[in-house]
Formats: sequence, structure tokens, C-alpha cells
Amino acid sequence: MADLNTWFEKGMTRYAYINAMNTHKENLLSIYNAFVLPDPMKDALQGMQKSRLRAIVITEDWCGDAMLNLPVFMRMADEALIDVRFIQRDKNSELMDRYLTNKAKSIPIIIFIDEKGKEIVKWGPRAPKLQQLVEERKKKLPAKDDPRYEKAFKLFADKISTLFTTDHALWEEVSLDIIKKLLTKVNVNSL
Repeated sequence: MADLNTWFEKGMTRYAYINAMNTHKENLLSIYNAFVLPDPMKDALQGMQKSRLRAIVITEDWCGDAMLNLPVFMRMADEALIDVRFIQRDKNSELMDRYLTNKAKSIPIIIFIDEKGKEIVKWGPRAPKLQQLVEERKKKLPAKDDPRYEKAFKLFADKISTLFTTDHALWEEVSLDIIKKLLTKVNVNSL
């Protein structure tokens, strides 16, 4: 079993990941370019710079949650000077299997590590308020064995994707949940 430093070194840089994207690239970039961190959050993230955190992100470009969460996280990583590497879930089951969510390979998963490769905290795949929103909307879908399910699910996915790319309040929810998780584990003297 590879240690987290090995996984970090194996991962793609942000630019390599974005350039290799086939799905959701424009949406990810649109969110990244439009998302603005509030000043108090910038201050807190800048206070983490001396921690020299790194992050491993388990993801796939087709994932709608990654489309929303990753550009928000990238903005946060910019402020905190977090070096980030991206690992594709479907090609790296050994790592993904260590970070299952309720026995599912849900993504994205962000693993924060220190300079030695020790895990500090993990985040993902969704902020709680987004999880609630998705669950409420999924309740309206027909059963999976219903012939209408496939069409209904595609419509659901399209609507969620539109919501994720346009609702700035959801972007803020993601950033607040990530920073809350980080602040429980990272000592920030500037707050």
C-alpha cells in the first residue's frame, strides 16, 4: 500500500488535470473565474500558509460534484498556498478504496497532508447542505427499475449541473464547509 507522499507525487498538477479534462472543463473554469472568497476567509486561509499543507484530490472530470467543489477549493488553495495534486478515481482504486463514503466510491475526496505525508484531515464528497439538496431532489426520481428512470435522471443531472454552475450561495457553502473542516485540524494564529 503506497503512502500518501507517493500518491501525491503520482498525482497530476492542477494544470495537467484541467488540460486533460474532457467533461465539465468549461463549467469548472467558469466557477473558478467567478468565485470570490470573502475577506475573512482569505485571512484565515493566508494564516494557514505557514502550515505548508498539501492536498491530494481523488476525482474524475465527469463528476458534477467535482465540477462544483474543485474550482472553489482551487481558489482556497491559492490563498493558503496548498500544493494540490489530482488522482483519477477510476485508475487508482487502491487509494479510492481507502476513502469510501458509506461503502461508495463518491468523489471528490480532498486529503490534506503535511510535509511528511501524514494525513491531517479529509473532506468530501459534498458539503452537508448540498448533500441535503441533492437527496431532496433525488426523492422525486422514479425507482431505478422504472423505465422512466434513465430520462428522469438525465434531467435531474442537467438541472443540478445548472444549479451548481450558477448558484453562488452553493459555492460559498462548499468553501465554508472546507474551511470549517480545516480549522478543526490546522492551527491558525491569525484568527
